[in-house]
Amino acid sequence: MREFWVFGYGSLMWRPGFAHEQCIPARLSGFHRALCVFSHVHRGTPERPGLVLGLDRGGACRGVAFRAPAHAAEATLAYLRERELVTNVYREVVHRVTLLDGSQRAVDAVCYVVDRSHPQYAGKRAPEELLALVQQGLGKSGTNRDYVVATQEHLDQMGIRDPVLDWLAHRLRAVQPAGV
Repeated sequence: MREFWVFGYGSLMWRPGFAHEQCIPARLSGFHRALCVFSHVHRGTPERPGLVLGLDRGGACRGVAFRAPAHAAEATLAYLRERELVTNVYREVVHRVTLLDGSQRAVDAVCYVVDRSHPQYAGKRAPEELLALVQQGLGKSGTNRDYVVATQEHLDQMGIRDPVLDWLAHRLRAVQPAGV
């Protein structure tokens, strides 16, 4: 059976939720990481939406490629679809990602890209508006603040700079330090 890969760029990086045999830094070309999705379930509600990351078109995105056991591909996809496609704001697609382990090998990976025609597509927002939305967000997976801070911390550990997430996490920590 072929290899089965999944590309993570947000919470999948630090909370994949599925068995995997490898986790390798990777780059996806043609899309960039952006806080461009109104969260109505995991980090907000329709009445008080939060913001979560999406792969939006243009640029490139560094994240991680998970190689899941081939025999578990169906179960992994079922899990990911339940998690990522709850409101269908993402489209499940397969794209080539480049492994950044020194091999520069390209693999086909399942990716979840934002559907710009979906009502939950938030587009590009001013930093202060992003901050206000993140501060209000609370959904079934917890606070939007924790999501942004955890993602920024993970990116920082990987040596990935994301100026928007860096700014937001700094502001969020200033308002509410960890453990408060």
